[in-house]
Amino acid sequence: MTDTLAQTTDTAAPGTSGPRLRSRPRGGNRPVRSILKHALLILCALVMLYPVLWMIVSSLRPEDVIFRDPSLILRDLEAGNYAEGWNAFANPFSHFLINSGIVVLGAIIGNLIACSMAAYAFARLEFSGKRLWFAIMLLTIMLPIHVIIVPQYVLFSQFGWVNTFLPLIVPKFLATDAFFVFLMVQFIRGIPIELDEAARIDGAGHPRIYFQVILPLMVPALATTAIFTFIWTWNDFFSQLIYLTDPDLYTVPLALRAFVDAQAGTNWGAALAMSVLSLLPIFLAFLFGQKFLLRGIATTGGK
Repeated sequence: MTDTLAQTTDTAAPGTSGPRLRSRPRGGNRPVRSILKHALLILCALVMLYPVLWMIVSSLRPEDVIFRDPSLILRDLEAGNYAEGWNAFANPFSHFLINSGIVVLGAIIGNLIACSMAAYAFARLEFSGKRLWFAIMLLTIMLPIHVIIVPQYVLFSQFGWVNTFLPLIVPKFLATDAFFVFLMVQFIRGIPIELDEAARIDGAGHPRIYFQVILPLMVPALATTAIFTFIWTWNDFFSQLIYLTDPDLYTVPLALRAFVDAQAGTNWGAALAMSVLSLLPIFLAFLFGQKFLLRGIATTGGK
């Protein structure tokens, strides 16, 4: 009866003449597939992390060894790259970190205030042309920055805002980031409307409902907006290159670009060392905000 050991017998269904045979599932290859899958994932992770790891290791190497040794093994330690990069310009590198911090903080505050208010209007208020304006707002997501940068520059130049942080901060207070408006609209639509009605029975108007009912429940969406705004603004090179030409106003991306000099030569050790330092705020933002980031994306349908 050894041929029947791999089979099980089920009770025959009504209307059938005999028992029905069902093969027992075989999972002998599952451990092998699992090992191969995890090995492939680890390999892909190493390939993606290699440039970052090489940059960290190379920031501690002598400059004449950086491009001659593509390995991740550190043989000669050169910690002076960090001190040299920190004091490479007339201002210490902390000056550029502070400039980036000012721009990032202004952008985060602007997006949190303006985008949440616009999202509340689209999600809870009824006004003429609501669907049309919402569609127009979504269409602006498809516009590349290169299309609008010229008219924006002309406008801000007439305002006298070139070589200031205002062109990088003020538009955020006008809800120009349609992606975050859409994200918050989706989140607010998931909040029961009965909460608004209960507050309205107590005599609350829209400002009170917005501040005391909606905003406290929007923490995941607000945190997601803050994290993405921080990352995108901190890494923004193009807009900051257009509006900031005074070295005293340089942000971190512009300061890193200043290390590259085709005529005087590039100090790659110092440049890589400051690149590592510039990644630390991004790493910390993900480390401490990943819980809110995942909750915000999951609860707005952006899976």
